[in-house]
Amino acid sequence: MTVRTDHHQTDRAASAAPAALPSADHAVAHTLLNCLLREVSGPEHQTAVADGRLLLRLPRRGALLRVALRRTSLTGAHRFTGPVFEETADGWRELGWRELAEHVQAELTLRSGLSNEEFLAQLASSHHGVAAALTDRPAAGADRYLESEQALLFGHRFHPAPKSRSAERGEWSAYAPEARAAFRLRHLAVRTELIAQDAADPAALALLDSLAEVPAGYTLLPSHPWQFELLREDPLLKQALASGDIIDLGEGGEPFAATASVRTLHGAGAFLKFSLNVRITNCLRKNAAYELTGAVTLTRVLAGPLADLADRFPDAAMLREPAFRTLALPGADGLPDTSLFEGFGLIVRDGLAEAVRPGLTPLLVAAVADEYPTSSAHISALLDGRGPEAARAWWAAYLRLVVPPVLAAYFDHGVVLEPHLQNVLVCVDAEGRPAQVLFRDLEGTKLVPERNAALLDRLPPEVTGPMTYDAQRGWDRVVYCLLVNHLSELLAAVADRYPALEAALWEEVREALTGYARTHGCPPRLAALLAGVPLPAKANLLTRWERKADREAGYIRLPSPLAETVLSAAGLGADRTGCTEEGTR
Repeated sequence: MTVRTDHHQTDRAASAAPAALPSADHAVAHTLLNCLLREVSGPEHQTAVADGRLLLRLPRRGALLRVALRRTSLTGAHRFTGPVFEETADGWRELGWRELAEHVQAELTLRSGLSNEEFLAQLASSHHGVAAALTDRPAAGADRYLESEQALLFGHRFHPAPKSRSAERGEWSAYAPEARAAFRLRHLAVRTELIAQDAADPAALALLDSLAEVPAGYTLLPSHPWQFELLREDPLLKQALASGDIIDLGEGGEPFAATASVRTLHGAGAFLKFSLNVRITNCLRKNAAYELTGAVTLTRVLAGPLADLADRFPDAAMLREPAFRTLALPGADGLPDTSLFEGFGLIVRDGLAEAVRPGLTPLLVAAVADEYPTSSAHISALLDGRGPEAARAWWAAYLRLVVPPVLAAYFDHGVVLEPHLQNVLVCVDAEGRPAQVLFRDLEGTKLVPERNAALLDRLPPEVTGPMTYDAQRGWDRVVYCLLVNHLSELLAAVADRYPALEAALWEEVREALTGYARTHGCPPRLAALLAGVPLPAKANLLTRWERKADREAGYIRLPSPLAETVLSAAGLGADRTGCTEEGTR
């Protein structure tokens, strides 16, 4: 059969919302299909939409797959339902998730010439994580914010193994956000001369000191209990514990709750971002030395730009990372041992109390935008069946909050924010309407050297290198995080409830971008975006297959739903021609 690409067929049904949560088998299979569609079969024109189904060919493997659709999408990020089937000589045969994974492994091996013996094990680990999240899940507490942080049962829709954990000991569920984990920290008293720390705000270090009492001459070093167990057999650490340079005070204090990022814990009025030597998606989640110092450095150097943005966009704010603390235990060369320095490194992030305006409830946007309603933060709960006009009003209000400050940070200050779904909180009022947004995680925030050369020249190269992106790389990151990872996913969750709105919702995105362009001279990169140039999408499947570091991930280029032809075909935006004066009326 002829296989074609068709991303413009739209479902006009009253609702395409899922009737129930998927099984772990179906969730893992659908996630694999998402990755194949975006990174492999889609770009190679080996997909078709016909008769309410997606057909997807693996040309090197010689397999033709089929899955039923709940809804098609202008971006090609279709919604699947039910099992995956494979065409055989005797007709269509249902595939289990592992059989599908074996097909994918074979196709990628033939395509790349590389083998990856970890791949199936990582998918099996992710399947185990999803299955565990779907069974014996504790009831949510009264804290809606925390419920939203712990709502992501299925993880990233475009990562092949989003719930994989490279854990080597014990049962992970005691620390997993999807298990609603809350636990006490492991407290270490460390001789003060063996502590490395820095603070842009001394109150952040004082918060750490307040978590437990230590003997005179010692400083408290809190640790994630899982990480402590991973590191406790280190010879240097054992020697320091035996000599009394470090005193293990055990687990204590108030419980901290795991948030969506797994290693960032919420408690005591702040967030503590710990190192965790566990591979989660593409990376071992430890705080490298440059990330510890970089967080505090960025908090200092961004004070001016963030103050300007807060002045211009009072309904948006960034949670700072004003302090770090770690263990500086000398090794044989007299320098701090790197594995312990990074392994025990923690970053203090601002809490919510001073950031969230009174009367508002912060919610993790990834939970709002989830394909499935897994918490009271979900868009279906916020809209509460109010109808398509209310949905459009909600969407327009949200865009006004999130789009302008991200663009202004890049174009006016050369600051690359990383506003993906897990890095943004939306604060809603009692009616569920968006009223404020908070950005977080300075690890992904970068500076464009062309706009910040004088500032960067004052910093040592080992600090400036990891915190910079060139202008094009920075723009790709902004567009990917804001439009592809974030807005398109949230838009899809709204469109599931009201499929006929999809093109109109993209027109609202275009209006938000055009509004910024109208008052800022329409920078060339923004002009190209409005003209419909392809959008960058992070290639998570290929990155994981090739075992690359996350920072080396490439981009796949997606057809843009902002293109004039797309919106004109839907009867919208026919007179929009980019950034001309007429086009921005």
